[in-house]
Amino acid sequence: MERVTLPDAAWRARAGLDRLCAILGAADGNARFVGGAVRDTLLGIDVADVDLATPLAPDDVLDRLRAAGIKAIPTGLAHGTITAVLPDGSPVEVTTLRRDVSTDGRHAVVAFTDNWREDAARRDFTMNALYADPLTGELFDYFGGQDDLAAQRVRFIGDPLQRIAEDHLRILRFFRFHARFGDEPDDAGLAACAARANDLMALSRERIAAELVKLLVAVHAVRVVALMVDRGIFLPVLPEIDRAGVDRLTTLAARESAAAIAPAAIRRLAALLPRDTAIAEDVGARLKLSKADRRRLISAVEPIGDEPAEVMSYRMGTTLAIDRILLSNRPIEDLAHLADWSAPSLPLTGGALVERGVSKGPDVAKLLRLVEEQWIAEGFPDAARVTAIADMTVAQWALASR
Repeated sequence: MERVTLPDAAWRARAGLDRLCAILGAADGNARFVGGAVRDTLLGIDVADVDLATPLAPDDVLDRLRAAGIKAIPTGLAHGTITAVLPDGSPVEVTTLRRDVSTDGRHAVVAFTDNWREDAARRDFTMNALYADPLTGELFDYFGGQDDLAAQRVRFIGDPLQRIAEDHLRILRFFRFHARFGDEPDDAGLAACAARANDLMALSRERIAAELVKLLVAVHAVRVVALMVDRGIFLPVLPEIDRAGVDRLTTLAARESAAAIAPAAIRRLAALLPRDTAIAEDVGARLKLSKADRRRLISAVEPIGDEPAEVMSYRMGTTLAIDRILLSNRPIEDLAHLADWSAPSLPLTGGALVERGVSKGPDVAKLLRLVEEQWIAEGFPDAARVTAIADMTVAQWALASR
């Protein structure tokens, strides 16, 4: 493939980035953009994170940044990474070139080097091992990453089995990147991931969850999850995900698209699981999801009932109501009712019932719930109607209490 230079992009004009590169010695070849920023710019998509690689030792980088008055955070000093903070507050990770000394599938011991190719060789995929000169935009491609980008091919650098042995998470990263960038899967990479799927059992569940939630919202997530199920990738860590789950995910993705609602990772994970709250609770705990995400996952697999969409939104919140509707066979049109609807507040307090003669205590809460249920059943009428409902409810209570 003919060599090209890095196109202009908005991120390259970030205030302070040119100065940072100059301080690191870009004019002397001591700094290059690397990884996602280069890859995504070549693909013409927005860049979030900017990374720089340098042959300078970490202490030298730290000294240069501090001497120049640039905020520097030693976020991963043992692995050569220092975070430089630009004037607008955005971070740039500056990492010293390195090579692996030893790995155990989860952690690596590294040695610093001044050899760019050695640094590229320890990265996972060819498309992530592209470097660019900050001044000229010249690209440095040691393993055919440009060709793989053009072919929409996610390909390991070197022997896929060896790369997976170095870091087992690369199995999931292979599928996540394929879901985002890939067309046809690389045969050697796919075979290696399938052969080493059991290696995922050695990873922390937090790392697995972090990759999974990114994969599930990628553009080709449905196709790739189906591929993963067919190749047995989930079996060691999430055996609950099977072909039936893929079918549910396929239906959900189509309904999300029809409703013009963005995909949500937890909603899609719920689609992959059986309709069983105990299973959802177990998976949420196993993946160490946040309390909010566990609650959402469990809610999403519960039966939906036939309450109007607004009532569902009032009772459980709009997000959970949308999840339930999308995961059901309810008409997509039900979601239109929630587009501009905000859940109202009951225009009545317990104090108002006390003023009507209700004794303070459990009766107040009980009657307030009765008023609220009638208010909901009538479609959330205004305060005047709530006053009438309250008067009627209190009168019935007083009559029953005689």
